[in-house]
Amino acid sequence: MREVHLRTSGPAETKKVAATIAGALRPGDVVALTGELGAGKTCFVQGAASALGVTERVTSPSFVLRREYAGTIPLVHLDVYRLDMLSEVVDLGFEEIFDRGFITFIEWGDAMSPLLPSDHLEVELRLGEVTAEDATVRDLVVRPRGPDWLRRLPGLTADLQRWTHPRHPAGAFDQA
Repeated sequence: MREVHLRTSGPAETKKVAATIAGALRPGDVVALTGELGAGKTCFVQGAASALGVTERVTSPSFVLRREYAGTIPLVHLDVYRLDMLSEVVDLGFEEIFDRGFITFIEWGDAMSPLLPSDHLEVELRLGEVTAEDATVRDLVVRPRGPDWLRRLPGLTADLQRWTHPRHPAGAFDQA
């Protein structure tokens, strides 16, 4: 598997990374967001949604579990943090979640990994140190899953180059 390591200096940059990734998204794509609580998963969706033409305020679906937004491509935004069993995901309208007309963002996507399509993009967000300017650094790891995303990754990596993590050379991939 190949992965791209990125670093942002706060929420505004995290949203810019998400907007850049949104430029590579197509109807039917699924983006699984992983990482610790407060690492910026909803912030990421906000940046992607804005780039995809969503004009309404994007908020965490933690308590409602699912939100839909109209944009140039409609979005489904899920938060499965509070679900205890995979069967609860099915109750949310599992078949609709991966509708080919939507782009689907799933916070805590690793919790439902057995249900994810073989082709999807995983974005892991981790909180880093706080800088002298009081900005919280975020480290992101972008992992393509499946042959379609492996084909798209080189172009996406070039678009994300300015955020490449300093310990990982620009344009390089990690092999896992």
